Amino acid sequence: MAPIGTLIGPTHCSRNYKARIVAHLLDIELSITPSFQIDVDNKTPEYLAKYPAGKTPVFEGVDFFSLTDSSAISFYVAAKSSNSAYLLGHTDEERAEILQHVFFAEGEYMLSLINVLYPLMGFTSYIKPAHQAAEQEHFRFLDVLNTILRDKTFLVGERLTMADIIVGCDLIYAFKHYLTADDRKKYRNVTRYFKAMINQPSFKAWKEEKPVEQPRKAKMKKKIKEVEETAKSKPKSKLELLPEPLMKLDDWKCFYSNNDTKPDAMKWLWKDYDAEGYSFWKVAYKYKDELTKLFMTNSLIGWGFSRLERARKYAFGNLPTLGKDSVNMIWGYFIVRSKEVPEEVTDAAVVESFDWTAADHTGPNTRTEIEDCFAWECPTLPRECYDGKTFK
Repeated sequence: MAPIGTLIGPTHCSRNYKARIVAHLLDIELSITPSFQIDVDNKTPEYLAKYPAGKTPVFEGVDFFSLTDSSAISFYVAAKSSNSAYLLGHTDEERAEILQHVFFAEGEYMLSLINVLYPLMGFTSYIKPAHQAAEQEHFRFLDVLNTILRDKTFLVGERLTMADIIVGCDLIYAFKHYLTADDRKKYRNVTRYFKAMINQPSFKAWKEEKPVEQPRKAKMKKKIKEVEETAKSKPKSKLELLPEPLMKLDDWKCFYSNNDTKPDAMKWLWKDYDAEGYSFWKVAYKYKDELTKLFMTNSLIGWGFSRLERARKYAFGNLPTLGKDSVNMIWGYFIVRSKEVPEEVTDAAVVESFDWTAADHTGPNTRTEIEDCFAWECPTLPRECYDGKTFK
């Protein structure tokens, strides 16, 4: 049988395994590229002209049809077989359930695993609080999968399906690089399931090693220590080199959170505010014409704040959602360390969607606006207040 196309990418990669396992199960011929070098061959002008994202693997069919997502490629390869229902489901219910597990694995589980592993492998910056949060999310998703597998051998029905191929492959790096012996005992259903998957003949045909034998603490403990030591030795933030401010931002955050904003918290702020160490900024979302439902606008604020983790030590702000459905805006005030908006804030891409205007807190009108903004009251705000978020 002639190959239906070529799977282009590094052969020893869990994403590459998916389509090859499918092809093996359904007796489909698929060419591969054993000499492919990641971060070399997928960075060439020719490759990027065809596949701008630079992703691997990609599929090029003999009919010039091409795909770039490993799961999409797997589904396509399966669909080329007259026996595709064996992996893709025989009924609408089975097909929907397969997709449910695939979307969970690719859209949630793998993202959490990447956020755990990439800092440890040096692909992204290691920030301890962010990494700890990523670990918590990863284990939460393992809890979900562990519960699903409590009384199951396969994810859908009583046989191997596309759901098992994709979830099984997506678990490889966790077992290879991350999960300790204690983790595997805790998530015993996931461990049992993973061992069953990698011992399937179709998995063994392409898997070059037994990742279950390489736990995190044998490989990663030293790496974690190295990364943390490197992080400690990095130059401090420029803000840490400024003279010690008279007002501690954490003191303000604590007082604001535990007292009535008016008059108590605002009285404290105006009394202790250090104009040499901090500055006020009026913040407004640039694209208010694109805002529709109030609850969606409010969610946008929360999403934006989640991207400002680096700034949490150096900034405080309130962004109310103002207006009504289809006519609303994001508008508010921030206090930031230094006289300029610091890198810890501007480094977040979301900041580009907002106008930041320096505000003179000594002006009576501005001071009243700040008080109303921090108190979620409407008298001087541009529109009625629906809700909002506090960054602290």
